[in-house]
Amino acid sequence: MRLLGRFIIATSIGLVLAAGVHIAVILASPHFARQDAFARIAALPPAETAQIISAPGGAPTWLPKPDPAAVVAVCPFDLDLGPTRVAARTGPLLMMVSFHAKTGDLFFAVTDKAAARGQLELVVMTPRQLDEARADDDENAPSRDVRIVAPGNRGYVVVRVVAPMASLRAQAEEAAKAVSCTVDQDEDEE
Repeated sequence: MRLLGRFIIATSIGLVLAAGVHIAVILASPHFARQDAFARIAALPPAETAQIISAPGGAPTWLPKPDPAAVVAVCPFDLDLGPTRVAARTGPLLMMVSFHAKTGDLFFAVTDKAAARGQLELVVMTPRQLDEARADDDENAPSRDVRIVAPGNRGYVVVRVVAPMASLRAQAEEAAKAVSCTVDQDEDEE
C-alpha cells in the first residue's frame, strides 16, 4: 500500500511540474518570437500603397501556407503619426481588408461588398483621434468616413484579393497594389 501511495504522490508531483513548465513556455513564447508577422511587415520599406507578400507562381514566401488563389498585400500603420486612411477601388474580384493589432489580433474586417460607388474608404485611429475628429465634424455635413478604433497605436492592414483563375492573378496583384495606406492629414495642417 505504501508503494502505491508513493507512486501516486510522485506521479501527481510530476504532472503538476509538467503543467507548470507547459504554461510557462506558452506564456514566454511571444517574448522570444523575433520574426512574428508584425516584425516582418514593419521591416518592409515605407510605401503609401500596400505591398504584396504572397509569392507569385508558388515562389517561396514567409507566409506559412499561402493560398495560390489569393494575392496578399500588407501595409503597416503607426497612429502616433496620425490616423491612417486606407482607400481601395473595388472591381470584379473579391477583395477583403482586415485590420490587425501589433500582436496579430484581428480587430476589424470588411469585404468589397461594403464599398460605396466602387470605392472603399476606411480610417483607423485611436480613441483620442476619434474624439478629435468628432469634435471637428460639421453638423451640416457629417463625415462619410468609416472610422475604426484600433486597440493600440501600431498594427497592420492585410488586403486579400481572390483570383479564381490563374489568368486573373495579374489583375488581382494590380488591385492589391493599388490599395493606398496614407497618414490622414488634418485640413488645418495642409
